[in-house]
Amino acid sequence: MSMDSRECLADMALEMGVKACLVECDEITDAYLKKALKGEPYELVTPDQDASYEAVYDVDVSDMVPMISMPHTPSNAATVKEAEGKKVNQAFLGSCTNGRMEDLKIAADMLRGKTISPKVRLIVTPASNEIYNKAMEKGYLKIFMDAGATITNATCGACVGGHLGLIAAGEVCISSSNRNFRGRMGSKDGEIYLASPAAVIASAITGEITDPRGVS
Repeated sequence: MSMDSRECLADMALEMGVKACLVECDEITDAYLKKALKGEPYELVTPDQDASYEAVYDVDVSDMVPMISMPHTPSNAATVKEAEGKKVNQAFLGSCTNGRMEDLKIAADMLRGKTISPKVRLIVTPASNEIYNKAMEKGYLKIFMDAGATITNATCGACVGGHLGLIAAGEVCISSSNRNFRGRMGSKDGEIYLASPAAVIASAITGEITDPRGVS
């Protein structure tokens, strides 16, 4: 897994009732720290070779399909196929969960040369100022603007229902953020669906919840 994906996993672990999510250090971690810390010393922490655990679970994800959280809790899980066809008013890409370069690249690749549905507001909120600047350098922000998206500064924004993407009563938002409790993004009479960046962008293009595998 890339560092962006690991950070997303750690972010979402809380929604499963996990108190902490640790990913073992490896060469990917090492490379990331060397670049991020710019020469500052650090020490990788790894498990002892003879460490014992309360339980070990192996999870086969080879046949995993795009998933979605239905209103009004992240644990209300279903496949995207089960929710396909639901009309959306807003698509939100961003937050600390899925607003990193990996996520923005997925979105830019899908939106290049396309426009979003005229019935959908696409809000893009990079996870940090550094990511915002990198996305601008890569040309991702121009792709988003050309497609009809609104780009905000790096902030929690719509995810916490503070500003920059609130939904009204009766509106539906598909979001790449981490929580979809009633009233989380505005009106308590709105609906929030949580999905991957790819599913969010696919839905912004079609105007309804859409399996990203069907959008070229």
